[in-house]
Amino acid sequence: MSKKSRILVLLVVILSVVTLSACSTGTAQTDTKDETGVVEQAVNDYFANMPEDIYKIDQVAFVDKVKAGEAMTILDIRSADAYAQGHIKGAISMPWGPNFAENLTKIPNDKPVMIYCVTGQTAGQTVLLLNVAGFDTKSVNLGWNLGISKVEGVDAVTETTVNAFDASVNTEIDADIQKAIEDYYTGLSDVAETTYANYKITEDAAKAALDAKDASVTFLDARKADDFAKGHIEGAVNIPFGKGMETQFSTLPMDKTIIVYCYTGQTAAQTVAGLRLLGYDAVSLNSGTGTAATGTAGWTNKGYPLVTN
Repeated sequence: MSKKSRILVLLVVILSVVTLSACSTGTAQTDTKDETGVVEQAVNDYFANMPEDIYKIDQVAFVDKVKAGEAMTILDIRSADAYAQGHIKGAISMPWGPNFAENLTKIPNDKPVMIYCVTGQTAGQTVLLLNVAGFDTKSVNLGWNLGISKVEGVDAVTETTVNAFDASVNTEIDADIQKAIEDYYTGLSDVAETTYANYKITEDAAKAALDAKDASVTFLDARKADDFAKGHIEGAVNIPFGKGMETQFSTLPMDKTIIVYCYTGQTAAQTVAGLRLLGYDAVSLNSGTGTAATGTAGWTNKGYPLVTN
């Protein structure tokens, strides 16, 4: 073999090694939860196609529908003990947590699904997850404690009867979405003993992070731009909750914990669920900035300040 031929062979070998190395690192598929992009697309569609009612139903309107006997599946995602003490007529107990994901296939998808929790925040997370899974779902405004239980005449549609799913129902869920929702709830165990239990953070813990100028934390204000301008948590960025907000998610840092807040915590919870499915470390601020409905809960009800700069 001539010297020129040996050089050519050597170059081919070197090129082959470099190519194989690139394939084994930079161009290989990474071990992600959403290799097909199905989950990401479903989350983006959730926000892109957001209806005017923002996936919520007023508590009075909900009780009226129950009284009228409208066809719907009602899920009570409070604890089993709370359910036993009294729940909306026809509601099925499906406590929020890992078992929730395991029971998705039991939910019928041929009629609307209404869900409620204690104050609306965990239902806010769940309403996104269920819609992403293909269910036409709305959460009841302010949950049981602050909303439903205060509706005039609700006693007429409150019961202690234990209701069950139709055993014949076996709804098909996309495998990638099912896995993502299972991982979502499994992740609760990782934050159970931290300040981020249930993917929420207390007002006090959030204020402590702010005062400490914790560089690993950033605040996202999901309220309307006008309200943000009137006063917001220091350093917060504003992405108003609503149709199309998903187009701005890419501006958020992937390497920080994003504390999302709104008015009462419900729409922030929807945002948190979406962000977490997209790979962000997001949690919602307990009861948001606070309103009369949240009583002593919420940022301003705690006496914490908002800034305008």
